[in-house]
Amino acid sequence: MNAVLQLLKTPETRARILATLGLLFAYRIGFQIPVPGMSVEYLRRVTEGAGSSAFGLLSAFSGGAIGQTTIFALGIMPYISASIIFSILGKVSPRIEAIQKEGASGQKKINQWTRLSTVPIAVLQSFFIWFGIFTQEEGLIAGEPTVGLMLVVVLALTAGALIVMWLGELITEHGIGNGASLIIMAGIIATMPQSLGQVFSNDEDAYGTTLKLVGLWVLIVLVIVFIQKGERRIPIQYARLTRGRRVYGGQKHYLPLKVNMAGVMPIIFASALFVIPTMIFGSLGWTTLETIFKESDGFVHVTGYVVLVFFFCFFWNNLMFQPDDVANNLREHGSFVPGIRPGAKTAEHIKAVLTRITLAGAVFLAIIAVLPNFVTAQIPGLQGDLAYFLGGTSVLIVVGVALDVVDKLNAQLVMRNYKGFMESGAGTGWSKRR
Repeated sequence: MNAVLQLLKTPETRARILATLGLLFAYRIGFQIPVPGMSVEYLRRVTEGAGSSAFGLLSAFSGGAIGQTTIFALGIMPYISASIIFSILGKVSPRIEAIQKEGASGQKKINQWTRLSTVPIAVLQSFFIWFGIFTQEEGLIAGEPTVGLMLVVVLALTAGALIVMWLGELITEHGIGNGASLIIMAGIIATMPQSLGQVFSNDEDAYGTTLKLVGLWVLIVLVIVFIQKGERRIPIQYARLTRGRRVYGGQKHYLPLKVNMAGVMPIIFASALFVIPTMIFGSLGWTTLETIFKESDGFVHVTGYVVLVFFFCFFWNNLMFQPDDVANNLREHGSFVPGIRPGAKTAEHIKAVLTRITLAGAVFLAIIAVLPNFVTAQIPGLQGDLAYFLGGTSVLIVVGVALDVVDKLNAQLVMRNYKGFMESGAGTGWSKRR
């Protein structure tokens, strides 16, 4: 409690907290502005009863807005997609990688290209929402689906996505934490009261169900925090250098490899890819195959989903973490893994450890990905956003963002109180002992 009061007493930190809350409030105001020509009530009813894991996850990742007829329906998803694209290009394109290594100027170029790439991605996703969702459901549009209305809707959704991107960057610059991540977390949390209201209205034993939900939520949070903080530490030792009578180096450190290094990215990729067969079978009229892929608790759906999560988990970790580069950097700085020869042997050792860690992380993400399907079936009245929140994917996002915000606040607190800690230490007699 004292730490919270100290944060609020610090003018700079207090201003950042207020700026973050104000910008998030402005973000939520956009959900009260409907897109022209859309039927808000119909989309809200469809979203509340969404049974597709891909649709529910898409809603969560875009900030809980996908499927709603507001100008912020795309949320932060176009900007996130552009960021992911340039992250991948930075690993496969030598030119982009060279620009990323230029420091602040290179990062400025990448950020500008990411903003520009957000525009066509937002336009494509707007057309996807129009043709893939709005025009396929009867009564969804409050009129005829004309070309003029389509252009108005696409323009409104694209403009809303750009405004959300701008708000996210303002939060990153003037607030606390990553703006895009905070927007996603705010969108997820904002849907919870309405989802809980559904449980109370549809379940006779509402209080008993609420206790089950609270217990399940606490258990999931504990497991996710445990995995998120879990890491495999590879010991690293610096070589000793003797110059005159002084000896430099020889310190022991470690190279941390997180268990869930890929975060929620494999689930996002798997969900996006899993939607494609369903859409193709539906457009071709193959209802049997479409039904098989849509059954969220069916064998084909669960097996295919798990396989894709495993594939993308290994793909993302191998793409973003290069053992050869790490081994070369260690050798250049005079560091080595005890008992392992520098160079190729060190790279092989790190790669072997990374493979085992990735396997554990993939199992964890696979359970998180398919858990909502079984949670929904076990608890009566549990559906929609609340099912995916308790299922684990949304909790994974929220817990990860919350831990990042806590780390940022702790850094602010330590920076502001560093002098006070030194003065208190001196007052206890440490200066005299020296």
